[in-house]
Amino acid sequence: MLLARPFVFIRHGETWLNREHRIGGRSDVPLTALGEAQARQAAAWLDRPWSLVVTSSLQRAWRTAELAAPGHEARRLNGLDERDWGRLDQLSLVQQPCYEDTPPGGESWASFQARVLAALNGVLESAEMPLVVAHSGIFRVIRTQLIGTPNGPRLANATPYLVRPGLLGWQVRRYEG
Repeated sequence: MLLARPFVFIRHGETWLNREHRIGGRSDVPLTALGEAQARQAAAWLDRPWSLVVTSSLQRAWRTAELAAPGHEARRLNGLDERDWGRLDQLSLVQQPCYEDTPPGGESWASFQARVLAALNGVLESAEMPLVVAHSGIFRVIRTQLIGTPNGPRLANATPYLVRPGLLGWQVRRYEG
């Protein structure tokens, strides 16, 4: 279960895998020029002192953090790495199975959720209003905690969202500083 504490989540900037509608998974690919521009643009929304900035260990996430939150030292957490899609990595998104299914040679949904929740809860326990820079799969774990399903639209690249508990349940809205 996700701790009921507010945080800001931003998916990394564009990569060539995103542009070509391919499964990114554990492939450690760089941002495209557009992805770097997206991250720099996000810096206008994220220009504030953060209690903690965390990213996955994959370069597309930590480079986004460098550009979107300059002046903050981001902590890289393997627990926030994208799901291991096994033999499906870099294939077309149309070949991606349901999230709850285990991809061939990849990480099960239950293991992925447990890993991500352990990392997120550790961050939420240690910081007030942290910035989390990660992947669409990480947000699918968050979405499952909030509304009971990983299904829904993929988050736009380098667009920050405020995730916070409220009286009527969790709220997710675009963060604009």
